[in-house]
Amino acid sequence: MSQRFTVTRPNIQADNEHEVEIVGGKTTSIQAENDPAGGGASAKNGKKYTRLIDSRGGDFYGSFAGYSEEGAPFVNDAEKGVTNDGNLALYEDDFKHRPKISSLLNTLANYKTLPEHTQEPEGRDKQVKNAAPQMGTLMGVYLPCLQNILGVILFIRLTWIVGNAGALESFFIILISCATTSLTAISMSAIATNGVVPAGGSYFMISRALGPEFGGAVGVLFYLGTTFASSMYILGAIEILLIYIAPPIAIFDEDGSGTTSNSPDMLNNMRVYGTVILLILSLLVFVGVKYVNKCALLFLFCVIVSICCIYIGVFVPNDLQFCCLDGNISLTTEYRSVEECTFYVQGNTSHLSDLGMTFCDANDVVGDECSSFLKKHYVNMTDAIPGLGNGLFKENLKNLYRAGGEVLPRQLPNGGGSEVVADITTSFTILLAIFFPSVTGIMAGSNRSGDLKDAQFSIPRGTLGAIFTTSFIYMTCVLFFAGAVRGEILRDKFGESIDGRLLVANIAWPSEWVILIGSFLSTIGAGLQSLTGAPRLLQAIAKDNIIPFLSVFGKGSATGEPTWALLLTVAISELGIVIAKLDSVAPIITMFFLMCYMFVNLACALQTLLKTPNWRPRFKYYHWLLSFIGMIMCVSLMFISSWYYALAAMALAGCIYKYIEYRGAEKEWGDGLRGLSLQAARYSLLRLEEGPPHTKNWRPQVLVLCKMDENLIPKHRKLLSFASQLKAGRGLTLVSSVIPGDYAAKYPESQAAAQELKKVMIEEKVKGFHQLLIAKDVSEGISACVQMSGLGGLQHNTVIAGWPYGWRQSTDERSFRVFLDIVRNVSAMHNALLVPKNIMLFPSNDQKLEGGSIDVWWIVHDGGMLMLLPFLLRQHKTWRNCTMKIYTVAQMEDNSIQMKKDLKTFLYHLRIDAEIEVVELPGCDISAYTYERTLLMEQRNQLLRQMKLTRKESLYDAQGIVDLHHIPRSEHENEPVERTTERKVRFARQESSPFDDPENEEVLKVTELADISEVAEPDSVNLIDTEPEEATPSTTDGLLNITPSDRNVRRMHTAVRLNEIIVEKSHKAQLVILNLPGPPKLQRKEQNYMEYLEVLTEGLERVLMVRGGGREVITIYS
Repeated sequence: MSQRFTVTRPNIQADNEHEVEIVGGKTTSIQAENDPAGGGASAKNGKKYTRLIDSRGGDFYGSFAGYSEEGAPFVNDAEKGVTNDGNLALYEDDFKHRPKISSLLNTLANYKTLPEHTQEPEGRDKQVKNAAPQMGTLMGVYLPCLQNILGVILFIRLTWIVGNAGALESFFIILISCATTSLTAISMSAIATNGVVPAGGSYFMISRALGPEFGGAVGVLFYLGTTFASSMYILGAIEILLIYIAPPIAIFDEDGSGTTSNSPDMLNNMRVYGTVILLILSLLVFVGVKYVNKCALLFLFCVIVSICCIYIGVFVPNDLQFCCLDGNISLTTEYRSVEECTFYVQGNTSHLSDLGMTFCDANDVVGDECSSFLKKHYVNMTDAIPGLGNGLFKENLKNLYRAGGEVLPRQLPNGGGSEVVADITTSFTILLAIFFPSVTGIMAGSNRSGDLKDAQFSIPRGTLGAIFTTSFIYMTCVLFFAGAVRGEILRDKFGESIDGRLLVANIAWPSEWVILIGSFLSTIGAGLQSLTGAPRLLQAIAKDNIIPFLSVFGKGSATGEPTWALLLTVAISELGIVIAKLDSVAPIITMFFLMCYMFVNLACALQTLLKTPNWRPRFKYYHWLLSFIGMIMCVSLMFISSWYYALAAMALAGCIYKYIEYRGAEKEWGDGLRGLSLQAARYSLLRLEEGPPHTKNWRPQVLVLCKMDENLIPKHRKLLSFASQLKAGRGLTLVSSVIPGDYAAKYPESQAAAQELKKVMIEEKVKGFHQLLIAKDVSEGISACVQMSGLGGLQHNTVIAGWPYGWRQSTDERSFRVFLDIVRNVSAMHNALLVPKNIMLFPSNDQKLEGGSIDVWWIVHDGGMLMLLPFLLRQHKTWRNCTMKIYTVAQMEDNSIQMKKDLKTFLYHLRIDAEIEVVELPGCDISAYTYERTLLMEQRNQLLRQMKLTRKESLYDAQGIVDLHHIPRSEHENEPVERTTERKVRFARQESSPFDDPENEEVLKVTELADISEVAEPDSVNLIDTEPEEATPSTTDGLLNITPSDRNVRRMHTAVRLNEIIVEKSHKAQLVILNLPGPPKLQRKEQNYMEYLEVLTEGLERVLMVRGGGREVITIYS
């Protein structure tokens, strides 16, 4: 989130001041002012400069554009340390890019926060003209919260709640509601005082504490709750207007029942008048927030006067009466006088009054049934508000919940509609859901944080003060209502037994009109506050651009007012007005606000427990346990109030969360969830260090060695595709690449290569981490990657490396030596190695193979890797339709029938479905083709060795020296001298080129033979092979006289025979998986090894060579 400051900094050479904008995370430039005095800074008029502050850490970065170093607003000669005494000359280079401490402190200490919805000032006069009102604690937080909390519920529903729930449960409803908001306000105060809170209020606090996903989800819900709250306040105002103040103005009243809130005509009246009032309030909000504040003073004054009148009226005698049946059922206003409130006319039992006729059948007015009913019941006029001290508190202490249409619990009316009946079913949870919106105005001040002078100071004090004030008012009102008013009147929601009058208005002193007018204006004012805060909240969400389709609502008018957001708010508020039932809108608001409060508490608890260094609230009266209790209370209240509304609200929040996550909210706000992830990762890594994973928990933690081309782009991206397909088994994926060169020189290139690698990983759907290493030697770099990748117990156990294509066409040994170094290093690490050959023919992630098989050629036991890999690949959609075949090789001494039977049993216990075939490999004579392949291989190797020698070295060819001085082993096999000489002349890989300049050649003497031997690599002696040497020609020129060694012929024979069988059996397979033979110990046999692998895999399209890590990776046990 960008933070905008206006920094006023005096100019040394001019009287003018320069306005500097500092924007976190974004480069912003503003025009420098004209300097009529012509000072040093004025010479730069017409140019632009930029300066950045990182909103996450507060660090300056970036550079000035258009200004020279001398004219830069933060970096002048004095600040750069170029002083006469040179005290800071050591840091003068740093001052070219970073400010001095004095400059930084002066800048930050003299800023004033601009609300983000105001237009950027270009001059001092324009700035003063467009500046929004800068409000303090009283006007900016306390009074708006007070006005929102003391709204419609207090005047038209609190008495009804007390009558149904009783004094005890009503007090408990208010207690848990106020306790929840108080704990939330404490958490909110801690978050609000932990840094600058610009426009957005609660959304800003939650999003910066829990991340953009949670922030966006909760912000939208809170916006909807605030918007529907405006609907609730407007509906309450219309109910007061049409039922209690001016019933005759009702437009729809065809059936004469327009004064009852449940009638269809009344609902239509509320829709019409509600829409009109909504448009009027929206126009007032559109004009500007300062006019809203002026109106708010009037509305708040009415609220305070009304509450004072209620308190006075409780202690003043009241002569209001109503007609009561049997002392506990109130009758309608048709029977208001003493003469009307009787069963008989003037005491004559033979003549029934109008009231008596309602309880008797017209055909049986003097019958036994009617007489029996009238004798059992009685009616009389009773004081509706006897006042305190009449024992009413004890009577109203317990609840009296009724179902819709009942006069008493489980009792239907008997008088044909003369009794006052319950309009809806009541219970503790329903009343709690209806009442809770009356305490949800606690964030009215924080929603307008952008208009506050000091949000950190005002939000905690104003919010907590408003909560404590309103909590006292609500609790005392419950006690006064229960002790001064009869329960029958309290349960009469619309005042039908007292001539349709508002009960709270009749309690107040001196006149009911004080309350009627005051309650009407207070509910209008509360709706106005909601319509003011909701668009600004939506504008803050839209400006963050975490929900792309809302970005249009981030725009404002020329004065900064959120015009487009206001239009959407009005449209949504109209939906609530169309519902037209206040009791139906209130539970919706309850869910939205409780969701927001829950995440505020979660954010505070999370930040406190994580103890992040940036968590330093100025508000000290908080604790993570209080926040945790507040969070639990919010969740409990949601499900207590309405479990299906709670689930719907959570589902909506979940959908918004996943949408933001799907669209990729590229925001880094240092949120607490990231800190929680780090803590969880640290804990998990420490747990992994306790011991190696069990075989049942083994997963391929893959390290992909990816080669970059000359453009620093991954050369074989299908390696990443294959890794992604294999990772259907989950686990860790690391993608590493080595760039040859010097780190300091290649660092920029490595950053560009890292971005390309990350891009390809995203395209190939590889979920993991990437790393690039710059090393002077590629083999050493890869060795470092194999050794050091991973962290703690979360290290790779499987390495995927590409095949060295084109090694035959190259005379450079490095073309295949790097590959062999990988094989050796991975084997030394006891990791598994996967080498896909012909990787360009492998399927991509968007391909789906139709049919075919994955053929496993199980020649050597490798811990079960060959069994596990096909299973993991088939979890991916690309390989899902492939079957699995397992081939194993039986030699002459093996029982192939028993092997097949045992293999079936083994696969059954492994729970792997596969076709099984045992292939017999009988002994046979070596073919001429095999001998010829071996001969060609050794001739090529000898030729490459000769090409490798320089001209000066060819004068004393090493092999010629051996031929000259060698004594056959059969005669002197026990003489150590000859053995030593043999060691000395075995040369390691030379670094000189075979094409050295003749001018640099020197003639070596035979006496320098010892020096030649010292040039050899130290490990050349350690690599002496105890096996028979390859046959060599009598002279270095006799390539045609080479005789292949028996060992090489046998190995070539094995490779040829296996290749023939594999091609015959698996030529139609989608993938062939086979064992990778172990690498040779001697460097002189490396080319032979590569040739064996080429022969082994000839004629196969997709081949995966696997070498196990030396441990079991699959088990038959559960």
